Amino acid sequence: MPKPEPATPDVPLVLLTGASGYVGGRLVRLLERQPVALRCLARSPDKLRPIVRECTQVARGDVLDPPSLAGAMRGVHTAYYLVHLMSDSKDFEKEDRQAATNFAGAAREAGVRRIVYLGGLGDDADPNLSPHLRSRHEVGDILRASGVETIEFRAGMVIGAGSLSYQLMKSLTDRLPVMICPRWLTTATQPVAVDDVLAYLLAARELPASGSRTFEIGGPDVLTYADLIREYARQKGLRRWLIFVPVLTPYLSGLWLALVTPAKFEVGRHLIEGLKNPTVVRDKTALGVFPVRPMGVTEALRKAIADTTE
Repeated sequence: MPKPEPATPDVPLVLLTGASGYVGGRLVRLLERQPVALRCLARSPDKLRPIVRECTQVARGDVLDPPSLAGAMRGVHTAYYLVHLMSDSKDFEKEDRQAATNFAGAAREAGVRRIVYLGGLGDDADPNLSPHLRSRHEVGDILRASGVETIEFRAGMVIGAGSLSYQLMKSLTDRLPVMICPRWLTTATQPVAVDDVLAYLLAARELPASGSRTFEIGGPDVLTYADLIREYARQKGLRRWLIFVPVLTPYLSGLWLALVTPAKFEVGRHLIEGLKNPTVVRDKTALGVFPVRPMGVTEALRKAIADTTE
């Protein structure tokens, strides 16, 4: 395979991982309009090549294969890390840890100036933090420990057509007129529209250098997952009844999701486990640093529904 072409001196080279994912796939199209040279890391370049512009480089590489990362990192100024192995492995915590370690080491060796990472909200001090959210935070720690300046965004549920957490809610609400719900579906959350997540990710590329930083991001509305279901149903013109029960274990919830949604059982179970943890913005620094003013839940759901029906 030919070596990736370096960027010209006056145009920064940006590396994007996760280009085949939901957020990464949308970010590709936005970065291709920016004054940058874009390189995408892909395990299967032949699958990605047809969906990116001809000027976009596609480098073969796998975050679990350290030697494959060296060439892809060469000449990179900013690297976006949008990798999450939850859907590919039952031992996703171990693999996420290894992948982040490999990526951070390769970035350091190549002299990458900045890593931009999208993680998850949740209180680090919570002893009951779900494995999913705990792993998201650990990845951020590993990237920062590399010494490469790391901008970490922590987000809760991303509202947008194609977002897995949104699709789970949509499928449940569309298919079940009556839902038996665990009490922790009343846990507080602060969702964010995918367009706002993308705006933050783009803005991070031009943030003045000031060392590694972590930003919590979310929309202006704090509500519960049950509230989200009700608002989605209202906008779709659906009548839905939610019946709350004291106990519905994450394991049983995962089986339930596997029956009524297209998500894989393991992925659904891990996401459900995370619902018991509040995912709200406690540090609003991002609003003062970035020119992003996130939309509310009503508008975010309206856009997601419209995008789904187009």
